[in-house]
Amino acid sequence: MVRKFQLKNLVGTLCRTAGVSRSGYYAWLENVEQHAIREEQDYEDYRLLKSIYDAHRGKIGYRTFYMVLTELLLTPMNHKKILRLMRKFNLFAKIRRANPYKQIAKATQEHTVCPNLLNRAFEQEEPGKVFVTDITYLPNRSGQMAYLSAVKDVATREIVAYEVMTTLTMEIVYRTLKKLKEALDGTVHPEAMIHSDQGFHYTHPEYQQRVKEMGLTQSMSRRGNCLDNAPIESFFGHFKDDVEFKQATSLDELKGLMDEYMEYYNGTRKQWNLKKMTPAQYRSHLIAA
Repeated sequence: MVRKFQLKNLVGTLCRTAGVSRSGYYAWLENVEQHAIREEQDYEDYRLLKSIYDAHRGKIGYRTFYMVLTELLLTPMNHKKILRLMRKFNLFAKIRRANPYKQIAKATQEHTVCPNLLNRAFEQEEPGKVFVTDITYLPNRSGQMAYLSAVKDVATREIVAYEVMTTLTMEIVYRTLKKLKEALDGTVHPEAMIHSDQGFHYTHPEYQQRVKEMGLTQSMSRRGNCLDNAPIESFFGHFKDDVEFKQATSLDELKGLMDEYMEYYNGTRKQWNLKKMTPAQYRSHLIAA
């Protein structure tokens, strides 16, 4: 309540009413902020571990992780932290099976990387033909790290689907795909493509199957090359510059900020490279042309 309604001058009174000490309240507040910082750092460390994991084709354990990181970092990552992150983000070593039938069954479940079909062809003139997608972290004051999954139309620069959650489970991309399907409303471009990085969400067999069922071709950036997915990274940058999301004290408040910004970004914010139109106006312009 103190944070939600900005009642800084009433901390003492409210603490006495709630039967807690001021020191206890501030200790709890500091713990919440430290947890958010840790979640943000975990996600950054995961991206580093994932790049190493991919380079070794998944055949890597915590000892090899430790040796590689010792060469890469000035301060080596503790092996206990490596194990914790491996468990948290499901980065387990792929082990050979002696039985060939088991090997075949396992291979069908392994994640598959798709070729970079988009190849930075960001100048598109047909709405609904090329989409880019990614996930970014949103540290806030709710006590839980939040994550934003979004899909952007490269031609119009509209954000056509997005989802905010406090976990990085596959559900975040499944919900985003469902919203994209609703936005398309049965009208799918015959050459429609969705482009992403090589994150575990997008290489997952179930995700790839759902993309295929929607009639979309899947494309992926080259490993470790964020410029291959520059349009969605650009949007995330604008959002983080424009919105005070770090001050949100609940997931509902964060979602409210997101909804408000998406409406502004798509329908009000004019862009110089869109002939000084908003993304929504530019979509209408392209369709009419």
